[in-house]
Amino acid sequence: MSFFSRAAHYYVDSFRGFGPQVWVLTALTFVNRAGSMVLPFLSLYLTKDMGLTLEDVGWIMAAFGSGSVLGSWLGGRLTDRLGFYDVMLGSLITSGVAFMGLRFVEGFWAFSAGIFVVSLLMDSFRPAMFVAIRAYAKPENRTRAVSLIRLAINLGFSLGPAIGGFIIATVGYGGLFYVDGLTCMAAAGVLWVGLPRRQAQQDDADTRSTATRSPYGDKPFLFFLLIQVLISIAFLQYFSTLPLFYNEYHGLGEQSIGILLGVNGLLIFLTEMPLIKWCEQRRFRLFHIMRFSTFLFALSFAVLYLVPTVAFLWVGMCVMSLAEMLNFPFMNRFAFDRSDQGPPGAYMALFTISWSVASIVGHPMGLNLVDKLGFMATWQGFTGVLLLALALLFVLERMVRREERVRGPGDPGS
Repeated sequence: MSFFSRAAHYYVDSFRGFGPQVWVLTALTFVNRAGSMVLPFLSLYLTKDMGLTLEDVGWIMAAFGSGSVLGSWLGGRLTDRLGFYDVMLGSLITSGVAFMGLRFVEGFWAFSAGIFVVSLLMDSFRPAMFVAIRAYAKPENRTRAVSLIRLAINLGFSLGPAIGGFIIATVGYGGLFYVDGLTCMAAAGVLWVGLPRRQAQQDDADTRSTATRSPYGDKPFLFFLLIQVLISIAFLQYFSTLPLFYNEYHGLGEQSIGILLGVNGLLIFLTEMPLIKWCEQRRFRLFHIMRFSTFLFALSFAVLYLVPTVAFLWVGMCVMSLAEMLNFPFMNRFAFDRSDQGPPGAYMALFTISWSVASIVGHPMGLNLVDKLGFMATWQGFTGVLLLALALLFVLERMVRREERVRGPGDPGS
């Protein structure tokens, strides 16, 4: 068998081992994200169609982030009370209606309130989705299941803006709101047909842990969330301040920047699932992977100022992509394992909130640092943030080991 045949076989094999329910979750995620057309074009819509200022847009995005935080918290609470199925279905239907209604909202204050509500309804879906993955993926397959969902998200986000650009060119910005809403409804239809409600509720009940530890009293988990926020704040720069760096410092045009960013999605599509499978087969320790991937994140920023040439932008993007593929699935794995100790909805709500907090803080932080300190000092600062996160991962491991000695072996995160 040739190398390419073996590689193709290994790639296909990395997608095996999942039940039909995981594939249903993957399908509805793809449909939902492929329809996510409003958000990528939101700043253009607000400035060109509604005539708002950039400052207004910044506050509206802050309202979106605030809704995301509250929605994630509420989604977790409702998931623990009602089950993941009803929360997912309710979120998809109500956010679909809200997206279509947002088309008729005008004015700064009204649109800020509308986008807050849309974000709240939309992001209540995320904790429920994580709990559903936890229920349907075998413990040994949880990390790959997260990678599969990530793959669906990346493919959907790659397709959505392309379709969105066509819709804007043909029917205008207003068409985006209808398509976004209708695809939310379509995703709800995939859930309704693919996962019968009564069976899903039974599956949810059967896989729930009897442990009652609150995530708010789980000190290692809260410390982990702090690390997650630090890493995510730095990672988000690749999609906010880095494109400015490519353009203003290196003189790259929009097409070249698009290709460079597209490398990230291509690498994830081609290698993440086989990479996660390979790591699991080698039984690498969880903390070793999290620390190594965080070091790679730091290295991807260090390359930007240590070797400031266009050729090494590609190196930095490849290193960052490898870090992303290793870090986020296994950070998810840690959160999943900790959620076995208590109400999973509450645990996964805090995990998703950490992403929302990072988004609220990370984008304005990066832009302000570039404005006041310049690009190179900013990259040095984020390298420091990631090295701090790396050091804190050593502390987190000691906290978990100490907990194991007190409570006995077998604690999540070991």
